[in-house]
Amino acid sequence: MARKSFQEQLNKLRNDILLMGKMVGNAIEMSVDALKRQDLELAVQVAMNDENIDRLQLDIEGRCLSLLALQQPIARDLRFIGTALKIITDLERMGDHASNIAKVAVSIGNEPFIKPLIDIPLMADLVQVMIRENLTAYVNQDREKALKTAMLDNDINAYFTKVFNELQQLMAKDPNNIKQAVYLLFIARYLERIGDHATNLSEMIVYMITGERLELKEGNVENKLFSVND
Repeated sequence: MARKSFQEQLNKLRNDILLMGKMVGNAIEMSVDALKRQDLELAVQVAMNDENIDRLQLDIEGRCLSLLALQQPIARDLRFIGTALKIITDLERMGDHASNIAKVAVSIGNEPFIKPLIDIPLMADLVQVMIRENLTAYVNQDREKALKTAMLDNDINAYFTKVFNELQQLMAKDPNNIKQAVYLLFIARYLERIGDHATNLSEMIVYMITGERLELKEGNVENKLFSVND
């Protein structure tokens, strides 16, 4: 009976982590949508909703610590709980960045954009894919999917470099562009950081599945993709 109850608690943790990931993905989508449509009410809503993500993180964290203290899990279950603690920390930071994007959108307000918003929404789409794919890898314990997902961060970094260079040129061309260019750089940077946190998820999922501790930065993923340490 005790083991059954413990497993039920682990399943509840897994479901709540999936819920938290969905909330974060929605926050990113809504924040960039608010930016594109210059919907200030939506941007304010995203910023306010960040408290819900924070509360869920604290709730999951408390239950993880309780399980560690009271159940004394071993081996795979211990890795699962330890991974859960790391995952919710990264998800919470992603939620913070989504909130920050919404706040910057409010600061830009209804000003005409100094450049078409093309690459920033593409970055947002990619980080959402990383979150969804990692959560699928988490549920299915799919090491290969987690590793392939980490590779998407290379594309996000490339988009960030492109946005940085374009905005730098616009600032040099006309000082009147500087204020909004800086705001857009902040947003691109927040999305780039979300990609980094999503890569952390890939690392922790691989650890949960195999016990491997990998550094999945640019150029390191391909070498790990077909190498398994059982």
